Amino acid sequence: MQFAQRLQALQTNVFADMDRAKAQALAAGRSLIDLSLGSSDLPTSELVLETIASALQDPNTHGYALFQSTQPFRVAAAAAYQNRYGIPVDPETEVLPLIGSQEGTAHLPLAVLNPGDYALLQDPGYPSHYGGVALAGGRVQTMPLRAEANFLPVWSEIPKAVLAQAKLMVLSYPHNPTTAIAPLEFFQEAVAFCQRHELVLAHDFPYADLVFTGTATPPSIFAADRDKRCSIEFFTFSKSFNMGGFRIGYAIGNAQLIKALRQVKAVIDFNQYRGILQGAIAALEAGAAIVQPTVAAFEARRDVFVDALHQMGWLVPRPVATMYVWAPLPATWDGDDIEFCTQLVAQTGVALAPGSGFGPAGTGYVRFALVHEPPVLLEAVRRIQEFIASC
Repeated sequence: MQFAQRLQALQTNVFADMDRAKAQALAAGRSLIDLSLGSSDLPTSELVLETIASALQDPNTHGYALFQSTQPFRVAAAAAYQNRYGIPVDPETEVLPLIGSQEGTAHLPLAVLNPGDYALLQDPGYPSHYGGVALAGGRVQTMPLRAEANFLPVWSEIPKAVLAQAKLMVLSYPHNPTTAIAPLEFFQEAVAFCQRHELVLAHDFPYADLVFTGTATPPSIFAADRDKRCSIEFFTFSKSFNMGGFRIGYAIGNAQLIKALRQVKAVIDFNQYRGILQGAIAALEAGAAIVQPTVAAFEARRDVFVDALHQMGWLVPRPVATMYVWAPLPATWDGDDIEFCTQLVAQTGVALAPGSGFGPAGTGYVRFALVHEPPVLLEAVRRIQEFIASC
C-alpha cells in the first residue's frame, strides 16, 4: 500500500514519542507523573458546564451547526476582543469559530501557501505549525529563538532568497515552549516586516491570559495592525477556561484571510455542537471570574516547582507566563535532551517534553508542564533529584 509523500514530514511528533515512552514506563510498573503535555488538569467552570448541559435538552441544538448558526458566538468573541483590547471587530467578516487554535494554525497554510512557498516559523515552536505547512506542500524557514535575544527572532537572519518565496510568518507570544513574552515594539516591527515582504502574519495566542503577577498584559497582534492589513490571530478556550476537551476556539483577523480559512474549513468539517458554543459564550461573558483563579493556580504551582528545583541546585528560569517551565539541561548531565527525558521516565515515571521535539533550537532544553497540584509537583522534583544524583 502506498501513501502520500506529504506524510513523510509527519513521521515524528514530540507528544507521540513521549506517549510511547510513558506507555513503556507504565508497563514496567512505574507510577507516572506526566509533565510532558500541556493539558490542564483544572476543572471547567460549573457555569460553562451547566450552560452546555441545559442545551442538551433542546432539540434545536442537535443538528449541524452551519456558519450562520454560530452568529451569537461570533458576536461574543468580537465583543470580548473589543472590551479587552479596544480593537473593533466585525463578527460577520472578521471572526471564524474553530475546533481549537490548532485547527486554525494547521489549516491556514492550505489557504495561503502554494506548493514550494516558504513559511517562516519559530524554532523552537509548536508542532502543528510545522505540520500544517507540510500538508500544504510548503517549505519551512526556521527563525531560531535564543535566550540571549529574549527568544525573539532576528529578522536579518532570514535569507533574502527565502523571503522572495515566502508567503507566511507564524508567531506565538506568550510562547510555547520557551514561555517568552514579546513587547508591542516587537509586534510593530513584525507587522512592518511582513507588509514590506508581502507576508501573511499569523499570531497563535493561546496563552493570552496565563500571565503572572507583575507582568503586563501581552498585546494582541492588532495593537500593531489595528486595520488588520496582514494579520490573523488565533485564540483557544483550552488554556484560559480549561476547556481543552471541548475543542473550541476562534480566529480574528483580516476579512480576506478569514474568508479564505472559512473556505478550507467548509470542506473539512462543520462547527461544534451548539451547546459547546453556548458554553463558550458563557465563558467569554464571565471572563475574569473564571480566568483569574486559573492564573492564580498556575502561578502558585510555578513558584512551588521552581523553588524546589532551585533548592536541589537546578537553577531553572522562573517563567512570567504560560503553564510551562523551559529549562536548560542540568549542568551535570552529559547526554542530550531526548536521552534525559526517556531515561527519566523509564527510571522514575516522571515524563517531560524534550526541547529538540520543538525544533533544533530546542536541543539541550526540557519543558515541564505544570499540570498537577503542588504536592505532586514536589514528588516529581524529589524523583528528578534522585535520578540526577544517580547519573
